[in-house]
Amino acid sequence: MSGYRSVFAPGLFAGRTYIVTGGGSGIGRCTAHELAALGAHVIVTGRKTEKLSATVDEIVADGGSASMAAFDIRDEDAVKLAVKTMLDERDGAIHGLVNNAGGQFPSPAQAISKKGFEAVLGANLTGGFLMARELYLRCFAKRGGSIVNMIADMWGGMPAMAHSGAARAGMMNLTQTVAVEWAASGTRVNAVAPGFVASSGMDAYDPAFSSVVLPQMAAAIPLGRLANEAEVSAAIVFLLSDAASFVSGATLTIDGAASCNTKLFPLAGKPSTTPYGGFHRERPPAALEALKPKAR
Repeated sequence: MSGYRSVFAPGLFAGRTYIVTGGGSGIGRCTAHELAALGAHVIVTGRKTEKLSATVDEIVADGGSASMAAFDIRDEDAVKLAVKTMLDERDGAIHGLVNNAGGQFPSPAQAISKKGFEAVLGANLTGGFLMARELYLRCFAKRGGSIVNMIADMWGGMPAMAHSGAARAGMMNLTQTVAVEWAASGTRVNAVAPGFVASSGMDAYDPAFSSVVLPQMAAAIPLGRLANEAEVSAAIVFLLSDAASFVSGATLTIDGAASCNTKLFPLAGKPSTTPYGGFHRERPPAALEALKPKAR
């Protein structure tokens, strides 16, 4: 099996350690693979040991270096202990954080309970804040570092995802704020905002929702298709790299120009660019595969 086909220079992150939250699946799994392929030691975190272990096994099988830490980023005490433990295991040297973990569920705003709203804010905003704060206090304040936060295409609102839209908007503002507050330490903080991505997260949605919404996604994107995980990972890797050493407080959109569309311009709805096939272990989401016409 060929390895990860990154566009970045081999050995780019040799001798460095990066944490990828939510690294057991989807974009997090892909990003962990690319970082490891570029020479980094990657620590994947999440709540489910089985998924994390599978990602670590894949990376090691491909010749990379990885380890795992299972905990809930919404639990402040768990985050404090996990960050301390990870730093101890890496001799106090962690170079960057990919705040990728998150999740949401489709629902009209009036049907979201307080518990459901706070759960999504915890996964997509509060947990990322706790991870960034602890790493800053214990490591980055002294030696600098790079943080990339995950948000989403939430401009103009996120109908059916009010809780997620609120969390992602908060994360963008948090990114801008700490980019200023932590700049003197040499800590850079940026964000990526993917649009529709063919990733395993789609499989978490109710089939009734997926069958109606997923077929409409590509038609709403000027470039006429969904992104793949490698296209998001490449943006994250750039922001972590030394090539982005003067980039901080920025949000990089990865949405095929969807956030620029006034919705009045007629779109052809056909692919106009070729997907970047970097991830050699890519697994298309089952939800999209189920919508493909069956062969006769």
